[in-house]
Amino acid sequence: MNTSQKAIPPSQAILIFPSCMPRALEYLQKCQRENINVIGSSSLTHDVSRDKYPDWFYLPYITDAAFPDALRQAIATFDIGGIYCPNPVAWDFLNLALGEIAPHVSLVNEAPTDVELSRYHLAQATARSWISGPLFLASELPAKASISHMELASLFRHADQIPGMCDHEKVFALCEVARHSVAGDIVEIGSWWGKSAFVLARLALCYDIGKLLCVDPWTSENLVQNDESGMVDRLSAQMDADGALAIFEMNLLPYNQKHINYLRMPSTDAARRYRDTHCAATNTFGRTEYCGGIAILHIDGNHAYDAVKADVESWAEHVVAGGWVIFDDYVWPYGDGPQRIGDDFLMQQQDRIGTAFVMGTALFVQLARPPRAS
Repeated sequence: MNTSQKAIPPSQAILIFPSCMPRALEYLQKCQRENINVIGSSSLTHDVSRDKYPDWFYLPYITDAAFPDALRQAIATFDIGGIYCPNPVAWDFLNLALGEIAPHVSLVNEAPTDVELSRYHLAQATARSWISGPLFLASELPAKASISHMELASLFRHADQIPGMCDHEKVFALCEVARHSVAGDIVEIGSWWGKSAFVLARLALCYDIGKLLCVDPWTSENLVQNDESGMVDRLSAQMDADGALAIFEMNLLPYNQKHINYLRMPSTDAARRYRDTHCAATNTFGRTEYCGGIAILHIDGNHAYDAVKADVESWAEHVVAGGWVIFDDYVWPYGDGPQRIGDDFLMQQQDRIGTAFVMGTALFVQLARPPRAS
């Protein structure tokens, strides 16, 4: 671990070396957003990244005896106060040698390998924690055997790479819901970048539930929720809907085993399409046939009261006995649409409810019995 890190005076520059690695380019973008003066450098005579940097210079390889003097000269020329180094071997060398080469200069990042591996270690620790303390559901359906520690750790690790608001508590609850699920389609209303969609798609395979259908219009106008503070709508106005769909496709496509697709349309229109055709077709995922009975319905679209109500009225009738309805953001600081509709659903369907619980911010409801004959 580097112990020489210190604050870099704003007047001094940060050297990014080597400059062409993906983490280097990410750090360059961060510095540019924050108006931090940066200098790029590498040991390649023809570095393809050099044009991305405002200033750039060549350094010998760290194995070259000329490297220390070349670095000292660059530090003096460009008034460098810190070095960002994403290469683990070069970082380790600089961590040991900077005290002699340039005592007043420090590394600004932790050991790259430690940073990368820490995410995997966290996923394994999270999986171990929840396997040792499972969530027991009062479900009439017998639980399927749990996925292994490694499968669970993999689920957490890959989910964490996708942006979104699906926290670990909800992921764990979804894992338990999947263990107590009947077979059928999984339908998600509101997918955006695909974080919870990935979790549901993976669980669909692990527990042999069915195929995933994601429903989202991916349009700016459908993001307007009229939240009480206006904070959500203000942020939503800055979102790129087309870009979000592209990110969704990139996140889900590598995990598709002909069991994922989406309908880019409002929820009520998608419900009619689902009812009439039981299929979805897109250029990215091809054509997917669905059975027409929903095992897990995840409602996470527009949180305005009328929008949530329309989602429930359009989709809940397709949930089969033993199926689940999940109201995301049942606990939501920006409005009470999901909670009001969730409470109405509990009241109206009380003769059908087998179990219900809140975990994190979501309400999970299982319909254990078929509806009564009218």
